[in-house]
Amino acid sequence: MNYATLSARIQDIVEDSIDDALIATFVEQAEQRIYNTVQLPALRKNVTGTLTASDPYLAIPDDFLYTYSVAAIDADGAYNYLTNVDANFIREAYPNPTTTAAPKYYAIFSDEFFIVGPTPATPQSVELHYGYYPESIVTAGTTWLGDEFDSALLNASLLEAARFTKAEEDVVAMYNRMYTESMALLKNLGTGKLMQDTYRSGETRARPS
Repeated sequence: MNYATLSARIQDIVEDSIDDALIATFVEQAEQRIYNTVQLPALRKNVTGTLTASDPYLAIPDDFLYTYSVAAIDADGAYNYLTNVDANFIREAYPNPTTTAAPKYYAIFSDEFFIVGPTPATPQSVELHYGYYPESIVTAGTTWLGDEFDSALLNASLLEAARFTKAEEDVVAMYNRMYTESMALLKNLGTGKLMQDTYRSGETRARPS
């Protein structure tokens, strides 16, 4: 479902004239609700950067939300995954930032930088695997969520619209039920099927009745 179709469906179901800008807000809020409820491959991104010698800081991407992993890549191409700790731990463990060695730990120092410890002795490539908000269907026109699980997006948008239109309690309850049901299916996909394979986990079997 693309954004034009989604917007038209919301107007038809709500049966109320809603400004286009408000519908866009409902959809964006619905996306945010969904993206913070279930983890999906569509919310993951990989980027590479460089740790500078004698500099313990690494820039955080502008669209960064949370970390999956940080790996320092040595001269032989081997990945050395850093351990996530608190910034205070790094300060305590390595109180002198001029003491350098291969980094073992990382922490979020601010909204702009990670800090690693110990301070790198030589330049090193880094691979950051992180979560982010993909472009909204409002501006992109189409997204993974709209194409693959439009029921969750539509029901979440209707729930947001119901709050604005001050819908009757039974209508809000219906939208909430539909949203909960569609999210249960999406969670089954995002944190279930997409996190396993049949080779290692086996196929799901239903018990005979």
